[in-house]
Amino acid sequence: MTSLSERLTRGSASSPSQVEHARRLVADWQLLADLAFADLTLWVPLPSGSWWCVAQVRPLTAPTSRPEDLVGAEVDGVVAEPFVVAHREGRPVTEGEPDWSGPAPRRREVIPVGHDGVVVAVLAKDTNLAVTRSPSTLELTYLDIAADLCLMVSAGTFPPQKPQDAEMSPRVGDGLVRLDGSGRVTYASPNALSAYRRIGVDRDLAGAELAPLTRSAAADRVAGEAAAAGIAAAVAGRFPDPMDVEGHSATMFVRALPLHAPGGEAGALVLVRDVTDVRRRDRALLTKDATIREIHHRVKNNLQTVAALLRLQARRMTEPAARAALEESVRRVSSIAVVHETLAGSREDVVDVDDVLDQVLPMLGDLASVGPAARTRRTGTFGELPAAAATPLVLAVTELLHNAAEHAFPDGEPGTIELVAERTGDDLVVRVRDNGQGLPEGFDAAGSDGLGLQIVRTLVTSELGGSLSMTSPPSPAPDGQSGTEVVLVLPGAGLPRR
Repeated sequence: MTSLSERLTRGSASSPSQVEHARRLVADWQLLADLAFADLTLWVPLPSGSWWCVAQVRPLTAPTSRPEDLVGAEVDGVVAEPFVVAHREGRPVTEGEPDWSGPAPRRREVIPVGHDGVVVAVLAKDTNLAVTRSPSTLELTYLDIAADLCLMVSAGTFPPQKPQDAEMSPRVGDGLVRLDGSGRVTYASPNALSAYRRIGVDRDLAGAELAPLTRSAAADRVAGEAAAAGIAAAVAGRFPDPMDVEGHSATMFVRALPLHAPGGEAGALVLVRDVTDVRRRDRALLTKDATIREIHHRVKNNLQTVAALLRLQARRMTEPAARAALEESVRRVSSIAVVHETLAGSREDVVDVDDVLDQVLPMLGDLASVGPAARTRRTGTFGELPAAAATPLVLAVTELLHNAAEHAFPDGEPGTIELVAERTGDDLVVRVRDNGQGLPEGFDAAGSDGLGLQIVRTLVTSELGGSLSMTSPPSPAPDGQSGTEVVLVLPGAGLPRR
């Protein structure tokens, strides 16, 4: 199935602004479906003369009248006649007789979707007539608001220019308040009354000016002023951003929408949702995230202190082997510290391995202590990996680079070491190549007792669940050097096995 944008472009909505307007409508039309107790489908004309359904939504407040999936369906002839009239004349069209062809009788109203004076699509609103409801005040209010919104869709004033977060936006059933042109409450649903009561409003909302009432209930004066200004802006015809209103014991999320239908009475719709538990979890997650980043920062500082102590101790050593061992320990500890430094500045428990390696490689001093003429270069990208995989991977790579410089180029001979990262399906393949003297005859990587290779083998097989192989080309290069290639294969994009 193609994307919504591609389906719209295939029809009449050809310009980017028309496509974006239709996309915003689809992103926000669950509100309209719930208020109208109706199924909504969006149709665009095709060059062939037929009409194509590009999107569909069902109400959460009533049984659906269209259980079948209509996206991708085409209609023409008599069925498409209301679409043609609504599109040509730019006005809503209501079919006279109910449609009895489906599992339930339904009545259809076709609404043109206007944008900048042009009809870009039509909206079909199908109401299930088999459902009998008592004409309650809540239902009548819902239908009245839905009628205003449909007229705003025709006029191109709904949806708002700024897209809304559909997941966080309050639903109709969460709490609804209808305001008149002066900002006074003409109707408040039971859930809206409950939400306001939880933030401290102990009076009936009917007849009250909602903006000052909301401001007085907010525990924070600035937030209360912002909420009141947003409600007043909606009454005046603007689309304010949704906002939180935090009382002394609860938090309410508020979204205000203008109801300025052509020829209708001005007013506003205010949707509210009790988000006390959601905000409490958000604050807990933020606290946890800050704590984790602080831990990484402290670990990094402690590791840098350990590295500094080892470096001081190395300078006091007179035995070359002992000094070299301590310097290698400094390098390893510093590599781990860089990973924790990266995590301390990240809001996710993932590490940009390329960024870490760009910081670690200069720590090797261009490998000057063991190979002054060896040059390193990196190709390919490692990407982001979880911290549990990034730390052993960075350590393994630095060990391999250090070993290549130490053993491939004796007596300071010039050479090149290349670090290559490749993706093969879900696997991450890392290659460390050099053009040095190659492996000794009969060398067995699995049986080697070198500390560096033991560390790499343990990290790759135990921590990363991968494999390690070392080879030299069978025939020497023209300069007599055969070189060495070490290959690490990390399954599942280098993620640690569980």
